Amino acid sequence: MTLSLLDKLIVGFDSSLRTLVPGATASDRASPADNQPEVDYSDRDRKHVAGLMRVNHTGEVCAQALYQGQALTAKLPDVKKEMEAAAAEERDHLVWCEQRLKQLNSRPSVLNPLFYGASFLMGAAAGKLGDRWSLGFVAATEQQVCKHLEDHLEQLSVEDTKTRSILEQMKTDEQRHGELAISSGGEVFPDVVQKGMTLMSKVMTKTTYYL
Repeated sequence: MTLSLLDKLIVGFDSSLRTLVPGATASDRASPADNQPEVDYSDRDRKHVAGLMRVNHTGEVCAQALYQGQALTAKLPDVKKEMEAAAAEERDHLVWCEQRLKQLNSRPSVLNPLFYGASFLMGAAAGKLGDRWSLGFVAATEQQVCKHLEDHLEQLSVEDTKTRSILEQMKTDEQRHGELAISSGGEVFPDVVQKGMTLMSKVMTKTTYYL
C-alpha cells in the first residue's frame, strides 16, 4: 500500500513521540543485559557509565530520526525490507539503552528533541538527494556510532557485563547496517564530509554526557 504525504506525516509524528517519550516503545528482542549481574559501582563510576549510556541513547534517538526522515522522502525500493529491519533493530537499541539508564538511576538527555529534529531533517534531505546518498548517509552515520561504541567499551570495567553486552550487540548490529547500506549502492562520503560528521558527533557526545 502506498502512503500519501499526509499519511507519512502522521506516521512520522507517532514515531517521533514513541522515540522521545520514555517507555513509549518496546523492543522486539530481549536486552542482552537480561540475567547479567549488576556491578557494585561507586557513585562516581556509576555516573560515568550513565553518562556513556546517555550518549548512546541519544545516538539511537538520532538513528530513529534518520530512518524516519528517510521514510518521508526516500524510495529505497530494492532494500525497503532490509532498511525496515535495520530501523527495528535501532528501536531495540533505544529501549535497551533506556532500560540501562534506569538501572543506573539516571535519565535520557534533555537535548534529545533538539538532536532528533536535526537528524530527522538530515535524513529527509539525504532521501531527497536520492537513494545513493541516503544509503551513504546511513553508512557514514553507522561508522560514527561504531567509533563511539568502541571508545565506550574501552572505558567500561570488564566486570560490567550488563552494560558491555548491550554495547557489543549494538556494535555488531551497527556494523551490519553500515555494510548493508554500502553493498546496496550507498555512496562512500568524501573525507571532508566525514570530518564534518565527526565534528557534529563530538558536539552531541560532549553535551549529552552531562545533559
